[in-house]
Amino acid sequence: MAGQPTFGESADEWVFDFVRAIFGAYDAARARRLIREFFLLISKKNTKSTIAAAIMLTALIVNWRHNAELLILAPRVEVAKNSFEPAAAMVRADPELTALLHIQDSWRQIKHRITGAVLKVVAADTATVSGKKAAFILIEELWEFGKRPNAEAMLREALGGMASRQEGFVIYLSTQSDNPPAGVFKSKLDYFRSVRDGEIDDRKCLPVLYEFPPAMVESKAYLEPRNFYVTNPNIGRSVDAEFLSDELAKARIGGPNSMAIFLAKHLNIEIGIGLRNDRWPGAEFWQRTEDRTITLDSLLDRSEVVIPGIDGGGLDDLFGLTVLGRDRQTKNWLSWSHAWCHQGVLERRKSIASLLQDFRAAGELTIVDDELDDISAIVEIIATIKDRGLLGGVAVDPAGLGEFADALAEIGVTAEGGLLKGAPQGYAMMNAIKTAERKLANGTLRHAPSKLMSWCVGNLKIEPTATAIRATKQNAGDAKIDPVMALFDAVTFMSLNPQAAAQLDVAAMLG
Repeated sequence: MAGQPTFGESADEWVFDFVRAIFGAYDAARARRLIREFFLLISKKNTKSTIAAAIMLTALIVNWRHNAELLILAPRVEVAKNSFEPAAAMVRADPELTALLHIQDSWRQIKHRITGAVLKVVAADTATVSGKKAAFILIEELWEFGKRPNAEAMLREALGGMASRQEGFVIYLSTQSDNPPAGVFKSKLDYFRSVRDGEIDDRKCLPVLYEFPPAMVESKAYLEPRNFYVTNPNIGRSVDAEFLSDELAKARIGGPNSMAIFLAKHLNIEIGIGLRNDRWPGAEFWQRTEDRTITLDSLLDRSEVVIPGIDGGGLDDLFGLTVLGRDRQTKNWLSWSHAWCHQGVLERRKSIASLLQDFRAAGELTIVDDELDDISAIVEIIATIKDRGLLGGVAVDPAGLGEFADALAEIGVTAEGGLLKGAPQGYAMMNAIKTAERKLANGTLRHAPSKLMSWCVGNLKIEPTATAIRATKQNAGDAKIDPVMALFDAVTFMSLNPQAAAQLDVAAMLG
């Protein structure tokens, strides 16, 4: 900065509150850190990287352990430079620090001349962090690690040194993700939110999360410039309110993707299913129609007729199953979904690999190997529905039949028998799309909780034509929508007020 002011001259009090917590939560008599994990979630341009550099430089100076290792771990070389260069500049600006610390630019290291301790700033990969014994670790831009399928193992390796160095700490720094939170970023964010909200009692963790309260998110109060300060504590210093207003205006013109990225990066608004202008209208009502009482078993217990819908199935796709039932008491529609994918998708679609692993951990996705037991698993569910006398038909994308039709024929589900039905695709599915969104809006379509389905609903893009609409992916390849398309397949035939096959058989005998 002009004039090279100190932090005391240029920073707001929130910076010192954070620093006091980090270095004040230390029992010197026992050489033990009482708060060991910190998470600072803050909007762009609030001097996050500069603060990171200063905190770790301070830790290097006050550290008493000889030959200790301190680590700033960044997802990319560019991010690593953003932390190392301010740290090096701070040392060079102070003669006392220059005498105490030695800068090694080529290695992005700063070494303490007396203790031999070293602050290393590294770009992350498994080879980089293997064998590290750092007691003081700062993880920069955790949201980017969330996109890496191996990030959790990498961070576990990096944090291994803290087990025998009780004076240490780990600090996670991040802005909000430019995609729905995933992987290690999502798990850490969820955990620290729970600590903040009092749902988890963990006194060794300190969340400092600059986020809008749910009510302000719901009302979109974050779009009012007078509220920008909520996630920008440095507003009026490193963040200019007029700049944010100008960028917001540009984002509005730039379209939904531009707007979503602006909101995530400058206002810490989590990207979800409701930010795009071309989203499926039903997405607006998806979360509010979640029903935690719905499981596959409870759906079958409550339903008078059930239509399974199936979509997808290629090795680069999800194989989506949605079981849609009609409640025998209320006549509401009840939905439960699951998906399968081949393990090769984790390699071919690395940008969503951590998300898919999250869905698997939640029990919403099954990842299959070359045995491809996805079809047998789906057929087993359909057989259970049929054996209970609830099956009104199986709705499928006709392009995805193939071996699946043969497997269904073995349990007596065939087109000839009236139980296997090809759902209309493309523009012909407009009626199902409109029906689903209307029933979500009036609350007569309820669905089981599912992060997978929320993600797929958010991926839906509605394209209008002169006389119709069609549903497609927001981004080709990575934005999977197969389980939602399976829902639309099922809606196509549930709209025809079907009866269960067993009921039809009874009616025929009585007739």
